[in-house]
Amino acid sequence: MAKRNTYQTDEELSKSFSWQDYKRLGTYIKPYKKAVIGILLIIVIANLVGMLGPYFMKLTIDEFIPNKEKVKLLQMGAVYLVSLLIISWCMRYRILKITELGQKILKDMRADIFTHIQKLPFSYYDSKPHGKILIRVVNYINTLSDLLSNGLINFLSDIINMLITLVVMFMIDVKLALYSLIFLPLLIIATFVIQRFQRVAYQTLSNKQSNLTAYIHESIAGVRITQSFTKEEKKQEIFEDLSNQYRTSWMKAVQIMRLLWPAVELTSVFTICFLYYIGAKQIGIEVTTGTLIAFMAYMTNFWNPIINIGNFYNQLVTATAYLERIFETLDEEPLIKDKENAIELPPIKGDVVFNQVVFQYETEGAKILNGLDFKVEAGKSIALVGPTGAGKTTVINLINRFYDVTDGSVMIDGINVEDVQLLSLRKQIGVMLQDTFIFSGTILENIRYGKLDATRDEIIEASRLVRAHDFIEKLPNGYDTIVEERGSTLSSGQQQLISFARVLLADPKILILDEATANIDTATEELLQIGLNELLKNRTSFIIAHRLSTIKNCDQILVIDGGRVKEKGSHEELLQTKGHYANLYNSQFENK
Repeated sequence: MAKRNTYQTDEELSKSFSWQDYKRLGTYIKPYKKAVIGILLIIVIANLVGMLGPYFMKLTIDEFIPNKEKVKLLQMGAVYLVSLLIISWCMRYRILKITELGQKILKDMRADIFTHIQKLPFSYYDSKPHGKILIRVVNYINTLSDLLSNGLINFLSDIINMLITLVVMFMIDVKLALYSLIFLPLLIIATFVIQRFQRVAYQTLSNKQSNLTAYIHESIAGVRITQSFTKEEKKQEIFEDLSNQYRTSWMKAVQIMRLLWPAVELTSVFTICFLYYIGAKQIGIEVTTGTLIAFMAYMTNFWNPIINIGNFYNQLVTATAYLERIFETLDEEPLIKDKENAIELPPIKGDVVFNQVVFQYETEGAKILNGLDFKVEAGKSIALVGPTGAGKTTVINLINRFYDVTDGSVMIDGINVEDVQLLSLRKQIGVMLQDTFIFSGTILENIRYGKLDATRDEIIEASRLVRAHDFIEKLPNGYDTIVEERGSTLSSGQQQLISFARVLLADPKILILDEATANIDTATEELLQIGLNELLKNRTSFIIAHRLSTIKNCDQILVIDGGRVKEKGSHEELLQTKGHYANLYNSQFENK
C-alpha cells in the first residue's frame, strides 16, 4: 500500500530529475509534427524577412542618403513596408496556431492522467488526500499551458532567429561578431547555477500548493461537521498557516527565478557597450558608421532571443517541478490490472468460492482475513454478519477484485478472478454500498448509469421495483429533476433508492448489498423487501446488514470474526445453536 499522506505532509518525489521527462513530453508533441513544421516554416520566413530592416538601414546611411538617391530610398521604403506586413501576418498565424497546438497537447495529457487515475487501486486513494490528486489533473497541467502554447515554439523561433542573426553578423564583420560573444560563457555559467536553486524552490512550492489544495478540498467536504461543532476559527487558523507557507515558498521561488533576467540583460548591455567602444576606437577593425549601426541592430536581434531563451529556461525549470509530479502520477503502477494472458470472463452462473483467503492491506499490517473459506452456489443469497472490522466489506471487495488477495484464491464459476479481464468481471457484478454517490445531473441520468442504453420504460420499471418511483414522480420534474453533486437536495433514503434502481437496472448475475438499506426508514424498507425478494431469485447475492431483521430470509448466513467463518447456516439454524448470531439477533429484538 502507498505511503500515507495528509495535507500537512510534503510529498517526496520517488525519482530524481531526468532529462527523459522532456523527451517524454516530446511524445505528446509528436502526433502534431506536421503542425509544428508548418509553424516553424512561418517562423523562418518571418525571421528572414526581419533581417532586411538593419540591412536597409545600412544602405540608407552609407549609400542612399550620401548619394541623394531618392528613388531607391522610396523603393526601399515600399519593400520595407511590405516586409512589415508579411511579418505581422506571420506573427498572427503563429500566435493562433501555437495556442491551438498547445491546448491540444494539454488536452491529451489531461486525458491520459484522468484515464490512468481511474485504473489505480483503492489503496492509492486511501493513502492520499483527494485534493492532492485533483491538483495534478487541473492545476499542474494548466501550469504547462504557457510552456506548450507559447514557450516551446517561441523557443524554437528564438533559436532560429538567433542563428540567422549570427550568420548575418559574421557575414558583415567576423571580428565584431566574435567580440559580441565574449561575455556569453559567463551567462551560461550563471544560468546553470541559478537553475539548481530554482528547481528545488519550485518543488517546495508545488508541495505547499498541493497541501493547501488538499486542505481546501477536505474543508469543503467536511463543512457540515465544521459548522456543527463551531470549529470555523480553528479551520481558519490552519488555512492561514498553510496559506502563509505557500506564500513564503512562492516569494522565494520568484526571487530566484527573477535572477536570470537581470543576468541576461546586464550581459546584453555590457556587450553592446563593449562593441560601441571597439567601434569608436577602431581597435583592430575598420567599420563604416552605417555598418556599425546595422551591426548594433543585429546585436539587438541576437540578444533579444537570448533574453527570451532565458525566460523560456525559467519557464522550463518552473514547469519541471510540475511535470515531474504529473509523470510520477502516470507512472503510479495500477496494482489491480489484467494479467498478460487474462481471459474474458464468459457469462457466469454465479458460483463463488473463497479458498483459504488471507488478506492484509499493508505488507506488515494486520491480517483482515485469515484463512477465510466458504462456498456459495449460484442463485443463493448469503448474508455476512459480524462485528465492525471483522472483514465483511473486504470480502465483497475481493469478489469485485478491488483488492487482490494476499494468499489463497477467489473463484467464480471455477475461474480465479485474477485470471480474467477486470472489465468482463465487474460488468457482471452489481454493487450497492451504504455510502451512495449521486452525480450531478438528472435522476434519469443517475439511474441510467447502471445501463447506458436503457430505455425510459426500463428505468421506470427498475425504480418501481425498489419503490423509488413514487417519490420521484412527486419531484418538480419527475425523472428529469436536476440533482446536485452527491445528491445534496435529496434525503439519504432517497439517494439509496436511486442507487438501488441503478444497480438493478444493470441486471448483474452477482449482487452485492453493503448496508444498502441503512438509510431507509422501516416503512420503506418493508416495501423494498417485497421487490428484493423477487430480485434475489436466481441471482447470487451477498448482503451485509447490521439490522438482522433484513436478512432472515437469506439462504445462508455467515458469521465472520477474526478473519474466519465462525458460524454458518440459515436464520433458524443459527438461532437454535444459541451462538454469536443468536445473541446479536436477540439483543436487537429486545431493544425494540
